[in-house]
Amino acid sequence: MDSLSGELAGAPLIGVTTSEVRRAETISSIPEGEPPMHEMALGLTYLRAIEATGGMPVVIPPLRLELIGPLLDRLAGICLSGGPDLHPEAYGQEPDEHLGPTEPDLDRFELAIASAADQRDMPMLAICRGTQALNVVRGGTLVQHLPALRDRAEGDGVPHRQTAKGSEPSHSVAIEPDSLLAATIGTDSVGVNSFHHQAIDRLGRDLVPTARAADGTIEAVEDRGRSFLIGVQWHAELLIDRPEEQALFGAFVAAAAAESAARSPGRTLG
Repeated sequence: MDSLSGELAGAPLIGVTTSEVRRAETISSIPEGEPPMHEMALGLTYLRAIEATGGMPVVIPPLRLELIGPLLDRLAGICLSGGPDLHPEAYGQEPDEHLGPTEPDLDRFELAIASAADQRDMPMLAICRGTQALNVVRGGTLVQHLPALRDRAEGDGVPHRQTAKGSEPSHSVAIEPDSLLAATIGTDSVGVNSFHHQAIDRLGRDLVPTARAADGTIEAVEDRGRSFLIGVQWHAELLIDRPEEQALFGAFVAAAAAESAARSPGRTLG
């Protein structure tokens, strides 16, 4: 076994959810390709960020709910990725007129796997929509149309849908200095990117807000009773070249490695 193979053999297996659908009718076919069909989409940046910090990522497609348990038996951590708006039926509300495209069937799977991983106390890193899904799993609600709340801030508010490329921060967030997030990234203020239409409204149980934008929008949450459960509203995977985001992913992968090591020696992880 070469050194690279040996290193990868010890990497924790981390599942990354995917919730974005590219529908067949929107896909342009080419003569050499397959007939258009519904496809799942996930940015490679999530996988590269996990791989770069020592983890072995695996993409989780929507599965039958009875397969969630056997799947989680093989994983050491879960990353809840970004994607489209969550349908408000998931938290008992009627749709706002400004609600974006939704995929309720995929919502149900992602919420189910997030809930199952949460009940197992697995290390979890939630990003953008993933943070919103985590909040809903914990019984919280969402702001369905964030622009409607811009009047909370003075002036033009915070650009939560930036036009600059994702590798560039568009605003800063203030981080609670006594939080796991602050301890992990080593600062109480950081520049972030922003590509979200919805945001956390009522907090889910045991979730603590640990970062806010200048307009008051919750930008990060954590459960301080857990070894590692952090949700960030920004796309940290697109900022992986920055030391703060490297530290965030590194801490998540380290927690997953500890989870893997704590399991019984005879248990198969992958």
